[in-house]
Amino acid sequence: MKYTRKIISCPVAWVSILLGVLVCCCSCGESLQRGPERTEKIKVVVVTAGHGFKEEAFFAMFDGFNDVEYIDLRQKDDSEIFEDISGWDADVMVLYNMTQEISPARQQNFIKLLNRGVGLVALHHSIGAFQQWPEYRKIIGGRYYLNEMEEDGVMHGKSDYQHDLDIAAHIRDKRHAITRGMKDFVIHDEAYKKCIFENDNHVLLTTNHPASDEPLCWVRGYGEARVCYLQLGHDPAAYENENYRRLVSRAIRWSAGRLN
Repeated sequence: MKYTRKIISCPVAWVSILLGVLVCCCSCGESLQRGPERTEKIKVVVVTAGHGFKEEAFFAMFDGFNDVEYIDLRQKDDSEIFEDISGWDADVMVLYNMTQEISPARQQNFIKLLNRGVGLVALHHSIGAFQQWPEYRKIIGGRYYLNEMEEDGVMHGKSDYQHDLDIAAHIRDKRHAITRGMKDFVIHDEAYKKCIFENDNHVLLTTNHPASDEPLCWVRGYGEARVCYLQLGHDPAAYENENYRRLVSRAIRWSAGRLN
């Protein structure tokens, strides 16, 4: 059965639409729900814009998660998802954007959602979003610097990236719910180098590739939220990798409190 994906871009009214048009994903996927009280699907908003990507392949990945319903909230003025959160009904935000502008009011609304326990999964280039908002680095646990800049009194050089690499990923924490039972794997993807990381990240996945920083995936808490960042995920070579799909699906379930 083919899926239908809605793209919502209205700056203020998206929340009311969210309540009625969350997309049901109908193909097979890994299900890790616990008990009859957890049979409802996880409501996910996928935030995009600010960086190009192969949309069909990317959203086909979400289509394979049979306990997730999602919408693509493509941003038109960088961060309108946080303009009005009065009717928020989603369990998890997945950030796949690299947009920059976010007003103080929108920053506070973002943090309010996290304080309510809304889960956050940040993927790949989202680590380069909101460069001028210091708290964002603390929320997701790191920063990719698009340009040389000073932050917290420290001058940071521009970060690097390199396409089309075979990256060997090592499972550092084999007991965490997201990585439990997984084995080391190789993925064809893009590497980031010279990023900065928060000291209290709990690292799940690493690499020793010389073109990459060591951490590839970590979890952390912010407010009442569970936060997971996964550096991998540049293009279809990653989206179609079984291990990558498993990491993304488990990160969503874990951040929603469905995977313990």
